Formats: sequence, structure tokens, C-alpha cells
Amino acid sequence: MRKFMKRSFIFLGAFIVLFGCIIHNNVMAYSPVDLYDQVWRLINIKFVDQTNNSQDWSKWRHKYDDKIMTNEDAYVAINTMVASLNDPYTKFLDPKEFAEETSSIKGSLKGIGIQIAVKDGKLTVIAPLEDTPAEKAGLKADDEILEIDGKSTKGITVDKAADLIRGKEGTSVKLLIKRKDTEPKLYTITRAEIEVKSISQKVPNDVKMPDDISYIRLSSFISRNAAAEFKSILEKSANKKGFIIDLRANPGGLLSNAIYISDMFLDGGTIVSTVDRDGYKETQRATKGVVTRKPVVVLINGGSASASEIFSGAMKDNGRAIIIGEQSFGKGLVQEINKLPYESGINITIQKYLTPNGTDINKKGITPDIEVKLTEENVKNKDDVQLKKAIEVMQKVTSRQELANY
Repeated sequence: MRKFMKRSFIFLGAFIVLFGCIIHNNVMAYSPVDLYDQVWRLINIKFVDQTNNSQDWSKWRHKYDDKIMTNEDAYVAINTMVASLNDPYTKFLDPKEFAEETSSIKGSLKGIGIQIAVKDGKLTVIAPLEDTPAEKAGLKADDEILEIDGKSTKGITVDKAADLIRGKEGTSVKLLIKRKDTEPKLYTITRAEIEVKSISQKVPNDVKMPDDISYIRLSSFISRNAAAEFKSILEKSANKKGFIIDLRANPGGLLSNAIYISDMFLDGGTIVSTVDRDGYKETQRATKGVVTRKPVVVLINGGSASASEIFSGAMKDNGRAIIIGEQSFGKGLVQEINKLPYESGINITIQKYLTPNGTDINKKGITPDIEVKLTEENVKNKDDVQLKKAIEVMQKVTSRQELANY
């Protein structure tokens, strides 16, 4: 295993209401004050921005020593301190949040199955997970959540929003949703226990997939089994002429999965580079040999984030795939979640990453080779023009290859 991957599992992705994480044990604290101080020290040595958002980080270390009496006091103080970093991805997780986050790697979630982030100051749907209450209710990527159970989301943190949306199986939550160029609409969604399905070959109902093309829908990189499952599909589809890999609304997941799956297609070459707080750059390269050399088309959209962007960037920059769809989300940061005492945790942005060509895609995203927008009219009429374009392109590519081999 590569040196980079020995340190810990790394999480990549927009915040998922019930998302995956890395676990790095830090269990030295013995009191609420010690817990607060441990978080201060971890951020002091790990946070990617050495200036800690251009502030004197030392001012926080003993700021609440005489005010922290209980764990709950420590949680409030920690959240206040962490908020000063102005990084939506560095966040403290209380025991409930940490347990829910850890469970997503194991593949079992409870909620409505929605991925959210604060984007341009607005609580935004990154994507609903496939075959979940959120998807069945009709929520879409880029929907703005105006209210949760009648409470305004203005100025809300992702953590607070997630806490309001979560709840017991069988109960419901009401979300006031604002979609571009439409009036706000109220959605009532019943919470459920959700099985995280990372990979599916189910083709959207409105599209006829040619028998000689393999369609693979990768909805997240969270599951530890994702890479193995993906490889199995490639091997079973060896007789296909090409692969369409659908990463639309895929919010990311484990860095290891993004690297391993990229490696299945790349015969050497750079997959991704990471840069830490000290400016140290570490490059992950593909090994020699591939699982398949067949043509690849990758579908992305505004809900494709982080690990999805690592894979898309690696495939694009290495000339291994044609990228079709819309500009991706633009999350070029790497988080490490450290396990803390009392079953809590702290998610810290420790690195930024660059595509093989050295491109920093944070807040920019991956630009598709062929832009195809999916309009509200397309969605209403169940007309997946993006997937249809992918099929058209794949057929042209495979036809040219056949002529070349003739």
C-alpha cells in the first residue's frame, strides 16, 4: 500500500447527512477541558492553513478553561473555536454525529438520504442518494433548502441542518425547497433506514442502453467495498466495447477508493497530488497494468464532488476518458477525521489536492470535455440528454476503433 495511504483512511466529500469518515485514534484526554485542548492541538498541527484563517490561534487555547465544566460545555467551546477557521469542512462531531458518520462507511444510514453543503452562503442539496426517501420525494442537486420544519436556514451551519433533518425511522421532516426559476415548494419526507448502495448498473428508465456498452452508476466512494465491487463489474463486462461511468450527484467518499478505481484504468501516470500545510507535495501514481483498456465516458454534474473530481480529473488529464455533463462541484480539499475521547471526533482539512496537470479545482470544479445541460424540462419529461449523449459519443469512439483495427 502506498506510503500516503498508510497514515489513515481519508475522507473526501461534501457533508452528507449521514456520511463517511476516516478514523484516527486520539484518546489521551481525560476531562472536558482536556478534550477542548486536544482539539486545539490537533488543529494547530494539522489544519491546512498555517495562519488558521489569519488569526492568532494561541488566543483560543485557554480561553474557556474556567468555563468548561461538562462535556456539553466543551462541545460548545470547541464549535465556537472551530467556527473561527471559516472552513465548512473542518467540524467537531459530538458522539451522536460521530456514530452516524462512522456508520456510513459500514453501509447503514438513518435519515432521508440527502447530501448537503453550504454553498455561497446557502444551504444546498448536493444530491439525494439513489433509491432513498429524498430521491423518491423529488429532491434534486442544487436545490436550496430555505426551511427545515418551519425554521429558516439562513446562517445555519451544515451540522445544525443535518441534526434537524435527521430523526427516528418513520418520522417525517418538512423541507421548503427553492429550485432555480421556480417558486418555493414544501416537501414532506419520511425518514427511513437507508442501505448505502455505492454501485448500480440499473439504467434510467427513459434510456435504452446498447448491449455492447456497460453502464456503471457509482453513487459514492464511501463504502470500503466500492473498489472491489467496481473491479468485479469491469471483469464481468470484459466482452463490452466500452464503459459509461455515471458520477452525477456523487458527493465523494474515501480517497483510497478514488485512487484504486482510477488505477484500474491507468497504466502508470499521475492520479492525484496532495499539498499539506507545509507545502509538501505528495503524488499518487498509477501502477503498471490495467483492468481494462476499453474506451470510457464519464458523466459529471454539479453534484459530483471531491473523490468524484479526483477520478474525473485523473481520467481527463491522462486522456483516458471523455468527460460529459456539467461543471462539477469544486471541492479540492482533503479531510481527516480524528477519533476523540467520549466517542466524539474532529474532522480537519489537512490538505488540498491537485489534478495530474496541477490544477487546483477547489471552488472551480472539473470542466467537462463536452458540456450537456440537463434542464428542468428534461427532468420533467424524463429525458436524460446527458446519458444519451454519452451513448452517442461512445458509439462513435468504438466505431472508429473498429475501423482502425480493420
